[in-house]
Amino acid sequence: MKTRIITKKFTLTDDVREWIEKKLAKLDKFFSPETEATVALSSTKIGERIELTIYRNGSIFRSEISDKDYKCALDTAMENIERQIRKNRTRLEKKVHVKKEYFAEADLIEAEEEIAVAKVKRFEMHAMTVEEAILQMNLLQHNFYMFLNSETGRYNVVYKRDDNRYGVIEPIE
Repeated sequence: MKTRIITKKFTLTDDVREWIEKKLAKLDKFFSPETEATVALSSTKIGERIELTIYRNGSIFRSEISDKDYKCALDTAMENIERQIRKNRTRLEKKVHVKKEYFAEADLIEAEEEIAVAKVKRFEMHAMTVEEAILQMNLLQHNFYMFLNSETGRYNVVYKRDDNRYGVIEPIE
């Protein structure tokens, strides 16, 4: 697995880098060598924060954990990723090509969730700016809003982040 480590207000030593790469090697059984993993480490007032993101065949596995120690945070993040893989193993075997032999018999205990669409909404998409889309999202009291960006002519999604700021998701051309 190709690993990239990003730090913010965190000193990355060779020991820490080696420890992270050693821990992530445990996930190699699920992924091929060309899989990309990004680990973002940052220090906060209450401790350390780790964002673990793994990209494989168009699928993204992500876990964001804060803890007093980066080692505990990474352990928890890896457990979350493994839980995501176990929970969705049938779909992942088809899409990401995670092999069945990597699932222990104990993994079979956790039942795979059925994906059920509860509601389908249809609405006209009007071209608008990002600011107008955020205003519309807030008026609807939603956490996200899909719109046709008048500046780019492409569909985008605006969303409200946990830090009460906003994000925009744009497709890559």
